Amino acid sequence: MARDVADPSTSARPPLQEPTVGRDELLVEGSDREFRRLVHGLFAFFARHEAIRDGHARRIGLAGVEYTVLIAIARLSLDGEVSVKRVGEHLHVSGAFITTVSGKLARKGLISKRPSETDRRRVRLEVTRAGYELLNELAPYQRRVNDVEFGSVTRAEFRQLVGLVERLIVSGDEAIALQRYLARERSVPRGRRAGRS
Repeated sequence: MARDVADPSTSARPPLQEPTVGRDELLVEGSDREFRRLVHGLFAFFARHEAIRDGHARRIGLAGVEYTVLIAIARLSLDGEVSVKRVGEHLHVSGAFITTVSGKLARKGLISKRPSETDRRRVRLEVTRAGYELLNELAPYQRRVNDVEFGSVTRAEFRQLVGLVERLIVSGDEAIALQRYLARERSVPRGRRAGRS
């Protein structure tokens, strides 16, 4: 009986792939394997963090985004008046998104929306007594879970992480802008790119 012969197209080693990053700081001996490990690890961490956030929210009867906006308003109010724009900037999302979510929270009686004391054209967001009661009810449970989630991080690493994430958000926005520009450039016919019609 003839033995099965392995298909050479599947058994041959694949050709060397081009690295997905070019900066020396992101390459190890010319390879992007550690960079890929980082990116895939970030995806895995954020999936877990989102699941934890949604679990916090469910405990007090909210959707994940509703809880995020509610606690953002509560924390930002410690430093003064809170507007839709301020919450959007803090969470790095659009004002329209905050308007939609804050409307849901207002209908549930967890925040109030009133004219700003400094600019009557703007809306001031405030957490209501009912909203604070929910957040305070959640806090002891939340502390236990959050302390475990970040239990492997030292104080120095935590401070570095906060600054690092803020910088990555900025460079991420720049990368998105570049990606959109390159996508538009690709869709323009070659003659037009060179200034010809």
